Amino acid sequence: MKKLFTILCLFLICTSCAIPKVINVIGPNDNKLNCEELSTEITKANQHADKAQEAKKMSKPHNIGGLLFFLPGIGYTMANVEEASVAAKNRALHLNGLKEKKGC
Repeated sequence: MKKLFTILCLFLICTSCAIPKVINVIGPNDNKLNCEELSTEITKANQHADKAQEAKKMSKPHNIGGLLFFLPGIGYTMANVEEASVAAKNRALHLNGLKEKKGC
């Protein structure tokens, strides 16, 4: 039981270091959005990409804390930053494709 608790705590510590949110590339209602809503969603996707790149800076408090207290967490955070960036960019591309298909 103690070993299981230790593994669970270690897992939670590792996953809690990942800061940027990874968004879904394809939303369930994307095809139903009108041109204005598509533009709004593209803006949101670009904002998520910007936030992910901002989290990459080593001067951010979560990165400094990771360097001081939990070095492997930095690697996990950087991997999450890349995943979040790629997902946000792919979402924007997907929405732009839908926008072109609708003739906006």
